[in-house]
Parts: sequence; structure tokens; C-alpha cells
Amino acid sequence: MMAVTSSLTAAQVWAWLDDVPDPEIPVISIVDLGVVRGVDVTGDQVKVTITPTYSGCPAMGIIALDIETALAKQGVTALQLETKIAPAWTTDWLSDKGRARLEGYGIAPPQPAGGPSGCPHCKSGAVEKISQFGSTPCKAQWRCTSCLEPFDYFKCI
Repeated sequence: MMAVTSSLTAAQVWAWLDDVPDPEIPVISIVDLGVVRGVDVTGDQVKVTITPTYSGCPAMGIIALDIETALAKQGVTALQLETKIAPAWTTDWLSDKGRARLEGYGIAPPQPAGGPSGCPHCKSGAVEKISQFGSTPCKAQWRCTSCLEPFDYFKCI
């Protein structure tokens, strides 16, 4: 384990947090998802601000534990986690890398028009909504009418 020194930077902490996967969609990090809203480092004190994707997100407890674990492995012992619900999380906070990883994983990334631009499997634009509710509350269930594969669509919030 590396001992944290006064040379610890917010950039290092951001990089470490970029390795923490979202517990519900492990292909995307909590940084790329936009859940991590801020990192402040003062000496050996680290403050991480997080925002849930929605106010009742059941994964926030796991995310907090994963942050604590990841930073403890790097030698951070003085950690303050702050959860802010305002401003509310929005899909605009997803990084381009995160959007690409969602699509590569078979989840259509959010689009401003409110529906997927196409099938994440075969790229056909022939898709239909099956249900407004998917595997988690932030996703809807869609199906491609070309390849007939179902897929999740990450709802635009």
C-alpha cells in the first residue's frame, strides 16, 4: 500500500476513481457515469462529492463502499464522502467514453430525442419500445425489429 503524502493531487484521486466500476453497469466507471461530482484534496484529507443517478438509487451504498475501498488501497485514510442531490444528476454528465462503453456493452446510450438512435447490436434504426421499465429504473427495454435482439436503453434524464 502506498502511503499518502502531501503531494497527493485531485488528479490522482480522479484517476483512481475512474477505475471504480458502477455496480449495476460494471463496464462504465462512476467517473464516466457522472456520479463523482467533485474531488478536493487538502494535505492528506480527501473529499469526494457524489450524486446519485436518481434520488432512490439503491447502488449508492455500494458506490460509497467501493470509493472507500479503492482509495484505502491507495493509502487514503482521511476520506469524507458527501452526497449531493442538487443539482440533480443528468445523462448530460455521462462522458463520451462512458457512452461508447454503454453501447459496446449492449445498452443504447441516452439521446436528446428520448429514444435510442439505433440497435447497439446491429446498428439498425428499426427499433421499438417494449417497456418504459428495464433492468434498473434508469433504463427502458427496447427491441430491434431487424435482428430481433432486446436491449436496454439508458433513459435521458
